[in-house]
Amino acid sequence: MKEALFYEVVDNKIRCLLCPHRCLIKEDKKGICGRRINKEGKLYSIIYEECSSLAMDPIEKKPLYHFYPGSRILSLGTTGCNFKCPFCQNWHISQGEAPTNKIDSLQIISLAKEEGSIGLAYTYSEPLIWYEFVLETAEQAQKEGLKNVLVTNGYINRKPLLRLLPYLDALSIDLKAFKDSFYKKYCGGSLTPVLKTIETSKRSALVELTTLIIPGLNDSQEEIKALVQWVSSQVGRDTPLHFSKYYPQYKMDIPPTSVETLKKARSIALEKLDYVYIGNIMDIESNTTYCPACKKVIIKRSGYRILEKKISHRRCTYCGFEINVVE
Repeated sequence: MKEALFYEVVDNKIRCLLCPHRCLIKEDKKGICGRRINKEGKLYSIIYEECSSLAMDPIEKKPLYHFYPGSRILSLGTTGCNFKCPFCQNWHISQGEAPTNKIDSLQIISLAKEEGSIGLAYTYSEPLIWYEFVLETAEQAQKEGLKNVLVTNGYINRKPLLRLLPYLDALSIDLKAFKDSFYKKYCGGSLTPVLKTIETSKRSALVELTTLIIPGLNDSQEEIKALVQWVSSQVGRDTPLHFSKYYPQYKMDIPPTSVETLKKARSIALEKLDYVYIGNIMDIESNTTYCPACKKVIIKRSGYRILEKKISHRRCTYCGFEINVVE
């Protein structure tokens, strides 16, 4: 265990200040995430240096399509989450008690270098509740010339976010829906803090957004239009947006999203956004990057493989238009 950052003592209890839940935790009890505990008047992380998953992944798997396309990144995660989504794809580690192995920051960084990774991706479960380890590792990784990527639900308070952001190069943030009622019913959280995280993160790092489209819950054209309008106006039309196909998982048995629904959502989004993709399906067209100016193919993908790339120094090689990509 390691003493946690961002908490205060309130009437012999601990108020965790890491995320908007602001859990008030009694002695020997844990917060909503199940990974921060009150012990003798101090808050501790019980997952510090506890790793549940470790793998070299294509950067496109995060999904990040505009961050060093075609590269591979060492990806790691712990257990637990501050959301309780019944459709979670990694529920066995986010909602359960999966086994972990002890690993420290220097070991992770050394392994990343040995594997030729561009850096580290904190992912699989919710990395923000692994805050102390992620902060320490990201800071050290940056000193060693490695990149840091966060795959997150974005549910964090402003102060801890601002402390972490200087060490992050890219974020893949889940925007699970565009209704607060969805967040309250299906995630156990709220929408506004996620929107604030997206807006704040965009100022200092590359941000890509992912929305899992679930039939009957967040797939209406009205909601898609509202989500896209917000992204375009508040984050920028050059923000990559991924619509991902839902499959029954964990506690949710709604039938899978139709390809027709996903392609309609993409069509709506392309009216206001330059880069819109569909995930969890094999479709080259909807995973290809087109130049917003000349409309030619500049990154062609099949699954996680790059088939063609026509970008040089962040510009389209056909017309010279500047592309929102880091390479």
